[in-house]
Amino acid sequence: MTTTQERPSVRTLRPETPPVEVRPPSRAGGWLRRHAASLLVLLPILAIGGVVQRLNMAGSPQRIDDEGTYTAQAWAIGHLGELTHYTYWYDHPPLGWIQIAGYTGLTNAFARYDQAVMAGREAMLFFTLVSAILIWLLSRRLKLSRAAAGVATAVFALSPLAVQFHRTVYLDNVAVPWLLLAFLLALSRKNQLAGFIGSAFAFGVAVLTKETFLLALPFLAWVMIRNSDRSTRRYTLATSGAVLALVGLAYVVFAAVRGELIPGPGHTSLISGLSFQLGTRDSSGSILDTGSLFFKVVNQWWILDQVFIVMGLLSAIVGLFLRRTRPFAVLVLFAVAVMFRPNSYVPVPYVIMLLPFGALLVAAVGDTAVKAYRARRAGTVTTSLTRIGATAWLVASAVAIAALVPLWTVQLRGFLLSDLDQPMVSAEQWVDDNVPHDSRLLVDDSMWVDLVKDGFAQDNVIWFYKIDTDGAVEAQSPNGWRDSDYLVTTNSVRTSAANSPDVQDALKNSTVVASFGEGTEQVDVRQIHPQGEAAAKQTAETENAAQIAAGTEIAANPNFTGSDAVKKQLEAGQLDSRALVVLSELLATGPVDMKTLVPLPGEEGLDFRSLVITSSGAGTPAELKTWLTSVGSKYAPSTVTQTSGGTTVVFPAIEPSGLLG
Repeated sequence: MTTTQERPSVRTLRPETPPVEVRPPSRAGGWLRRHAASLLVLLPILAIGGVVQRLNMAGSPQRIDDEGTYTAQAWAIGHLGELTHYTYWYDHPPLGWIQIAGYTGLTNAFARYDQAVMAGREAMLFFTLVSAILIWLLSRRLKLSRAAAGVATAVFALSPLAVQFHRTVYLDNVAVPWLLLAFLLALSRKNQLAGFIGSAFAFGVAVLTKETFLLALPFLAWVMIRNSDRSTRRYTLATSGAVLALVGLAYVVFAAVRGELIPGPGHTSLISGLSFQLGTRDSSGSILDTGSLFFKVVNQWWILDQVFIVMGLLSAIVGLFLRRTRPFAVLVLFAVAVMFRPNSYVPVPYVIMLLPFGALLVAAVGDTAVKAYRARRAGTVTTSLTRIGATAWLVASAVAIAALVPLWTVQLRGFLLSDLDQPMVSAEQWVDDNVPHDSRLLVDDSMWVDLVKDGFAQDNVIWFYKIDTDGAVEAQSPNGWRDSDYLVTTNSVRTSAANSPDVQDALKNSTVVASFGEGTEQVDVRQIHPQGEAAAKQTAETENAAQIAAGTEIAANPNFTGSDAVKKQLEAGQLDSRALVVLSELLATGPVDMKTLVPLPGEEGLDFRSLVITSSGAGTPAELKTWLTSVGSKYAPSTVTQTSGGTTVVFPAIEPSGLLG
């Protein structure tokens, strides 16, 4: 019998599956998960605000003298190795433009723009976005909802009043993020000593960026005292106070090391600068006087955004009754009250410090009203005053939103589409193309860097404000305005001329050689006549009589062909003297046909220095060009261009006198 031997079962051994390693989330990943909801609200607001401020920032608003000064000072640090482009006189602490210089140096901003002020405006965009982030953080630290924090950030970023001033190169924009950081750190609960020290340091930087921010010191102290732990209050407050004092003392030491702390002959001083800013500066006048600076400043704010101004002030009043916003409400109301003190000076950018707190208060009061309304619906609020107040505020907010939508739409559209700076750009280009580069210029500071970069000597481009206020400039101009050749006038120059005898005299004794734009945006290039207004007028009358005589003779020449309009312009003496001489010589070669005279850009109403010749006895267009370039340097055109319509001849802008005898 055969016995079947059973085979042992073969068990397949499978490798054990290793346990899945569960890695703890990274710090970045964990942070993103915790703050995802906040980022979904904040990031779109930052993106929209950044785009609105960046788009067309070169077109609106038109550059002004102040932002040219801060930009030029920042440029001087990086390109001249100097603190300013002129004698530093302690009008403001230098830390503000040092920060602008840091940004432009790190980003190479000056090399990316034809107009230097635009590099400064790009820096303002950076500081504004940082401020917007800090407003969000401060709102959340004050326990505002995400929606309310978003409202505060959006109002700060998108109000036309904010966009106007955030685009402009002001030291206040650089100081705002430091001030917000100071308040944010003052609300620290954990590591309070470090938070208070950081707050004091940030506030010191804010004040050394723009000294007017010192107004916020009592309110920062209020927040610190209210938020401090009682057991360590004395120590934390004393330490933070010492830090603030040390930061402020650094400015005093800086002046002392330079030998410029105390007034003395031959140098500026910190005490003199503070005395001017705090005591001797001219008053802005009364807001009731429509011609006063005070009225004009406030009216400018009002036109830009009435809704935000009204709601901000109302929010400050209501905020007095809310514990979490009380210090900020008192800060806003105090800063407004300071404007109305007797003989006060109200600078145009004064509102910049109020913008973040106004936006914060609008959002905080609205947040409180919404929460009170919800509590009422839930039946947990029994106070009738609270119910009425919440309802009234929500109604007021609805009315405000209905009013601001069309207002913001129109204003922001203007910022995005208008080109208010074109007159400045055109005037700079005209000067570069037509004014000899060895000339001496009196200019608005907003074009100082551009003209120096164009090749004009640094000492020959004079900020108009310095012609009779800076000893170094006065030493280079012993004859005052008479030592300058041209004056470029902007609205800043025209409105400030009353404070400068030299600028007034330069205006009286000069004539316009090019003009661009109109109204407050108008920019004129004026040739200064050192011999005086009367002598210049007499010379001009003599020249014009000679031009009339020569033009009348040409119009009557049988070899000349032109329209009746051209002949009338010739007989009126409206053609440049060199063109008249060249045209007379050209007529001797044979018949000449000339088209209508058209003024060059910026020279409407002045003598024509451009003409189009259709045909001449000199021969072909190429032969005519050769003939024109051989007439001699005194009469030679600057350009001769051949087109399908004829030969366009343009003579240099600066016309010598006495060519017609």
